[in-house]
Amino acid sequence: MSRFGVFVVGPAGCGKSTFCAALIQHLKNSRRSCVYVNLDPAAEEFEYEPDVDIKELISLEDVMEEMQLGPNGGLMACFEFLMDNLDWLTDHLSPITEDYLTIFDCPGQIELYSHVPILPNLCKHLSMHLNYNLCASYLIESTFIVDKAKFFAGTLSAMSAMIMLEIPHLNILSKMDLVKRQITKRELKRFLDPDPGMMVEDANAQTNPKFHRLNECVVKLIEDFSMVSYLKLEAGNEDSVQAVLSYIDDCIGWSEVQEPHMKDEPDADWTEPGGED
Repeated sequence: MSRFGVFVVGPAGCGKSTFCAALIQHLKNSRRSCVYVNLDPAAEEFEYEPDVDIKELISLEDVMEEMQLGPNGGLMACFEFLMDNLDWLTDHLSPITEDYLTIFDCPGQIELYSHVPILPNLCKHLSMHLNYNLCASYLIESTFIVDKAKFFAGTLSAMSAMIMLEIPHLNILSKMDLVKRQITKRELKRFLDPDPGMMVEDANAQTNPKFHRLNECVVKLIEDFSMVSYLKLEAGNEDSVQAVLSYIDDCIGWSEVQEPHMKDEPDADWTEPGGED
């Protein structure tokens, strides 16, 4: 039996938990079942109560107090403890069937997948031991497109996450409602599929000339591999959330498993996911 899940990752403040809440609400409206897994040991407030919460195993506050660590060091210690106690997570996820989409809400510390292989190893465990079909949704704030240097850095971090996680990957510009009056649709297209010329020009304008050659080489790497492109997300817009969900479904192969089930065993509570927008 296959299981299906999406890891929602990205830097702090990019709107991960807001996206998770919007996704859960949309799934409920579509009569689809989901499981919400909170993997942030520092999270305190939730729009939807998690079905599985890492704080039942360990909390950041307790680790910082007991081990005399700061927030980042404490979070790394929490995840090291989780990796040493994966039976806890396995026991919670084992009852989940293929009819559920598991949403993993991750912390904003990108060290977990850019510097150390903690999240990559967690993904491998879920794939191997629970037969999860996984994808990652990497969010950066759409306001980065106003500050081109931030967009350049965000694109590099997205590519780093793609390489480290080694699972199907979606990059998302979140909080689109904050910038849609500041940029035209034509200009936006240059960011959804990043324009190498624009990236080099803006990076060079804000860095010392001795780094211009480095900027050009890094942008060429992005261009040559054609790895990074973005989807738009406005969490308060039902159509926008559905569009992103349709890409998630494609990445994890949701419809490939569900369609035969619908034909052989009709379910009155089922609503077929929409197509790509």
